[in-house]
Amino acid sequence: MIDSHTHLFLCEGSEQELVAAAAAAGVGRMLSIGLGEDSNPGVIASAERHEAVFASVGRHPNDAGGFDAAAAAEIARLAAHEKVRAIGETGLDFYRDTAAPAEQRRAFAGQIEVAVELGLPIVIHARDAGGSSEAIDEIFATLDARAPGHTVILHCFSAPQKVADAAERRWYCSFAGNVTYPSAKELRFAAAQVPEDRILVETDAPYLSPQPLRGKRNQPANVVETARVLAAERGVSYEELERTVEANASALFGW
Repeated sequence: MIDSHTHLFLCEGSEQELVAAAAAAGVGRMLSIGLGEDSNPGVIASAERHEAVFASVGRHPNDAGGFDAAAAAEIARLAAHEKVRAIGETGLDFYRDTAAPAEQRRAFAGQIEVAVELGLPIVIHARDAGGSSEAIDEIFATLDARAPGHTVILHCFSAPQKVADAAERRWYCSFAGNVTYPSAKELRFAAAQVPEDRILVETDAPYLSPQPLRGKRNQPANVVETARVLAAERGVSYEELERTVEANASALFGW
């Protein structure tokens, strides 16, 4: 099994313990996601220390303030590392107000440019407020305009109304622990519609622990719980889903 999106540096326990627990659970590869200048070098250092860990570097939309050409250049410089396999997470978050929409858009556009220039997948964060679809709609429109045909990962996919649009664009949809929650019936139905070669699983650790572990800090080992739910929803065995997502992640990240 794989974890396509985790934040090892935020998880409870030592890095060594987290990687070992993941291996014991059958999780052989993970992508640790940087959130900005403070964490991007650290995710690369983690990847250097552990064969199973790879990195993505970027600036989270909640910390988009002050993003400029120098920030984009630094992400591009870090992304030249052999174990960096994606750019982001980036996108738009209209749920929190820690960064103005204009600043988020500037950071998003800059990171799209870096991803396209380097030929790396771009990891998308999308969050709306109060049932709105403003952020996710704008993200789709921005990517269509700035990076048509580019490889995109919709991390923590939570927009069931967009599953057909994502499939049409051949974007990857990565599902986190929230798909296991009793209230997520529409999201589980959407997960069953994602094309076989475009589905991924993730933890977004330390957030979004799957239902059997809610209330506890998440970690990469727990991705197997989410995968079990997805497999049942898609009408396949866990082993078949495991083979599918491992093949998808291998094709996507080259690991």
